[in-house]
Amino acid sequence: MIASFGVIVGSLALFVILSGFSGLRTFNYNLLDVSDPDIKITAIKGKSFFVTADLMENLHQNLSIKETSNIVEERVFLEYNDKTEIAYIKGVEENYTNVSKIDAALSAGTWLQTDYTNTAVIGRGISNKLSLGILNYGVPLKIMIPKPGTGFINPRNPFYKIKTQIVGIYVGTEEFESKYVFTSIEQARSLLRYKENQVTSIELKLTDVQEADAVASFLGERLGKAFKVQTKAQLNAVFYKVINTENFVSYLIFTLIVIIALFNVTGAIIMMIIDKKQNLKTLFNLGATLKEIKKIFIFQGFLLTFFGMCVGLFLGTVLVFLQKEFGLFMIVPNLAYPVEFRITNLLIVFCTITILGFLAAKIASSRISEDFIEK
Repeated sequence: MIASFGVIVGSLALFVILSGFSGLRTFNYNLLDVSDPDIKITAIKGKSFFVTADLMENLHQNLSIKETSNIVEERVFLEYNDKTEIAYIKGVEENYTNVSKIDAALSAGTWLQTDYTNTAVIGRGISNKLSLGILNYGVPLKIMIPKPGTGFINPRNPFYKIKTQIVGIYVGTEEFESKYVFTSIEQARSLLRYKENQVTSIELKLTDVQEADAVASFLGERLGKAFKVQTKAQLNAVFYKVINTENFVSYLIFTLIVIIALFNVTGAIIMMIIDKKQNLKTLFNLGATLKEIKKIFIFQGFLLTFFGMCVGLFLGTVLVFLQKEFGLFMIVPNLAYPVEFRITNLLIVFCTITILGFLAAKIASSRISEDFIEK
């Protein structure tokens, strides 16, 4: 019973941890769907480039590309009621919500309103730092950028600037919330003094995100060396690496716990071998070989770990579904700890426990020898 309980708890813990990390991975990937496109095209040299007919034709001919949106992005100064902050202005086209899920991440207000000019959407981090809410018609938000060029600059008027009214606040990762002020692409071009069709990047939405690497490779060849084509994974390479590394390290740690729990199985089988020593002697004298006798205890240990694992996986599955449905464990009062049921996690636990259980039984049965039986 003690050995079985150890296997049950070990398999339960391993499955719940893997499900938790699967949920966290999906949760974080959903946040990236808001902040980053499936594919982003930028210039190799310089901050901006011109969108030509040939460039757009290459994009529109690719059936894997569902939507394209031109972007104008630059670092700016923000000023509101004597408070200042450094952020990025991101001018977007009307179809930007088809490329990104940014409109679903709004915590207050609405997305950019085409019926009105000079509107903007800011992140929650910027809102907190500037003490700026939505629809503050009394004092507009000033967005400024230093005037380019060399030589004498008038110190009384060193910036290009525009004034905007905040109509929405979005949420996301801490970095993303403190990074962008979204405006129309016309406003951004006006601030930066860009020409028509001059952009800093083109963001793409794919019909199937699984084809991102293939589409990026194809576009890289078609567009030439003047453009850099990056997938969402490449834009967030460090983030992806950290998430996958944490998942693997956690799996190793809890596998070690399972190995320690399986020492109980080894001990239980060894005690059974000692207790049945006279029976083993009888079997041996009747003609059973050592290999056949060892198989008995290997099979016994395998069954013990197998049924313990099945019970643990059943309890783990129930716990995961209860967490998804009722949010038993919360990160913050309004956010339950994310979990995700995956067949792959079941298979990983099944293979891990089965292999380790077999090895534990094999090690325990190796104690059986002819000298041990004959003593």
